[in-house]
Amino acid sequence: MSNILTANKISSGAIAGLAELIDASDMPDKLINQGRCERFHDRATLDVDGRLGVSVFQSESFSLPFTMEMMERHPLGSQAFMPMQEGEYLVVLAEDKDGAPFAPRAFIAGSGQAVNIGRNVWHGVLCPLSDPGLFIVVDRVSDGPNLEEHWFDEPFIVER
Repeated sequence: MSNILTANKISSGAIAGLAELIDASDMPDKLINQGRCERFHDRATLDVDGRLGVSVFQSESFSLPFTMEMMERHPLGSQAFMPMQEGEYLVVLAEDKDGAPFAPRAFIAGSGQAVNIGRNVWHGVLCPLSDPGLFIVVDRVSDGPNLEEHWFDEPFIVER
């Protein structure tokens, strides 16, 4: 038997404490470039031990329902996912309980929405729901281990 998760539209409030939504919502903080550009200032806290890097990830797309068999976390730094394409992607987040993910929650992020997942927060794998699945990822690139995985005895089925 599988556990069922329903993915809801992502919002800052829904992911508070686990991740930060990076988007151009609300009013801009200031206008720059002779008033032609709105600046939405300091939308995420990048938190890493070691060197911060910018990488490009290209993933095959997934479809819903999605079978989530494992979650991962990065104890030495946050991880920001910024799509380089139109379309949606799945974000699954969970708090920690005794060294394992607890009560996962699923969200759908859309075009113009990036997510900065906090240090040591359990999350699902990169899961674009359309091709080409191209993302900029800003995270820790220093040497040494920074990945923990938790495999579930019973997978979760994520659906809309």
